[in-house]
Amino acid sequence: PFPRRFLTSKEQFHAYLRAGGEEEEEKEEKEEKEEEEQLSSAQSEPPAKRVKAEELGQDGESQGDAGEEEKERPEKKRARGQNKSRPCMKPNSYEQSRLCPSVTQGCGGQCHFGPRCRFLHDVSEYLAAKPADLGQRCVLFDTFGRCPYGVTCRFGRAHLGDGHQNLTNAALAQQWEGKLLVRNSLSKELQQQLRKRKFSFQKAEEFLRGLHGGKGGKASRGSTEVSNCTAPQEGLGDSANSQGAEGAPSIPTLGPLTDEDVTKLRPCEKKKLEIQGKLYLAPLTTCGNLPFRRICKRFGADVTCGEMAVCTNLLQGQSSEWALLKRHHTEDIFGVQLEGAFPDTMTKCAELLNRTIDVDFVDINVGCPIDLVYKKGGGCALMTRSNKFEQIVRGMNSVLDVPLTVKIRTGVQEKVNVAHKIIPRIREWGASMVTLHGRSREQRYTRSADWEYIAECARIASPMPLFGNGDILSYEDANQAMQMGVSGIMIARQVPVGALIKPWLFTEIKEQRHWDISSSERFDILKDFTNYGLEHWGSDTQGVEKTRKFLLEWLSFLCRYIPVGLLEHLPQRINERPPYYLGRDYLETLMASQNVDDWIKISELLLGPVPPSFTFLPKHKANSYR
Repeated sequence: PFPRRFLTSKEQFHAYLRAGGEEEEEKEEKEEKEEEEQLSSAQSEPPAKRVKAEELGQDGESQGDAGEEEKERPEKKRARGQNKSRPCMKPNSYEQSRLCPSVTQGCGGQCHFGPRCRFLHDVSEYLAAKPADLGQRCVLFDTFGRCPYGVTCRFGRAHLGDGHQNLTNAALAQQWEGKLLVRNSLSKELQQQLRKRKFSFQKAEEFLRGLHGGKGGKASRGSTEVSNCTAPQEGLGDSANSQGAEGAPSIPTLGPLTDEDVTKLRPCEKKKLEIQGKLYLAPLTTCGNLPFRRICKRFGADVTCGEMAVCTNLLQGQSSEWALLKRHHTEDIFGVQLEGAFPDTMTKCAELLNRTIDVDFVDINVGCPIDLVYKKGGGCALMTRSNKFEQIVRGMNSVLDVPLTVKIRTGVQEKVNVAHKIIPRIREWGASMVTLHGRSREQRYTRSADWEYIAECARIASPMPLFGNGDILSYEDANQAMQMGVSGIMIARQVPVGALIKPWLFTEIKEQRHWDISSSERFDILKDFTNYGLEHWGSDTQGVEKTRKFLLEWLSFLCRYIPVGLLEHLPQRINERPPYYLGRDYLETLMASQNVDDWIKISELLLGPVPPSFTFLPKHKANSYR
């Protein structure tokens, strides 16, 4: 779909980038002359046929021995799967001498570890070894009036006064005083309770007792199921006695019982999930972090969801897993996605989140295709473990006060669709919504999504809402998907990935147009992402490098975008890999590179030079080369 004047070879592409965009006009003139020569030659053949004709002799036979050529020619295998042995850049990899947090947080130099502390306490000694500042302005100081990272900030000259004193813009800081910008953080008190197993899972244990009381959960299904909204509620005044009659042991209480303690929330009293027709940004592992969701929210995403979190890690109080649940104040409809294989851990995790964080819905991941999850019985494997799947959905629904949703695939095997059989049962178990990805586990993210099958499942799911997912990269794709009868569309991480390739896709869908976004506008989006990253992960060396890491992960998808102005036929198809082409300017060409070194060059334009020992390898093998 490219005009010839933009197409180039791999060697010319990288030579152009190495030259830094110089001699651009000369190359364009040369290409125009070559194009004129090709057009003037009569009966010119396509390049593939011409090469084949040159390889053959006049009598049509091969000039060399075909067998020998095959032996000499190395086999080209497509790079697939994950880079599982990626180098892990830890803070001490790029910063040998770190300042003690007691100094940066203004604790008067009182360190709880005393002489055992392995960090520096002398500010002058730290500054002597600290890398040079990366810029004149600090985004935290400019936005909030105060930078909490003080002397460790890599933009410290913007807010450090005499004697390395951390300055404050009092008027600006007062505007943000008392406002909670990011919610759902893990407190130290809760983390200690989880690590020492002191957290009480009262509702979950009640459900699990009923589950184990019946054989496999089938006998106790009636006792654990929430009553129908139309049926009269009997014995509300004597519900403590009725619990004992059901066989569950009475739970000792402190103080008087209230109606809230003894009355179960009925389905009609639960908060409704009214998102029909809205644009839903799917949970994107690694790349769907809070700064990226802020970018998508700005471009028109209505519903956002945190990255997939493993329930066992949340129950253990792991800080890295709880970070996936954080919610920015601009995310007005926000959910979290849980992955697990067993009803006990999933039900307990649902109760934990119901009592400790602020979300609008909880989603169960039954679509993850990776082997690590599948072999443990989670993700897509739950579609083949119907008893466990039912127990998980019923258990989580019984302890949650917010709607429960489920994300599934068409099935496990490529040509054996089972979603249409499972969806009516999911509705019966109490889920509020289902999202269907139109591919099987074996397909992963290859081939096209089966929207005909998604439409069939949407009819079966009614009146329960069903969102469709797969191959949405333009507003035409979104319009065709909505005509299939789905309640809405989820824009997710197919390879290539709709939202990651072009986060402005939400704007295109809402405004029903193709946006020929310029390279400078795309670069401004990357600037905003780095600013959001510095706000979220910090402006010290550790925060800068974490922002750089996630920026590079995003660039591994962003490079697949083909500018609208270069296409002869619209729209770009989601499974099309762009050929080598020269953009309309140097920056556009640089952003089209699939070379890791060029991504690092873009990151250096935004976050300064990388540390001496810096290395980066993308998550997926097919994403880049060196």
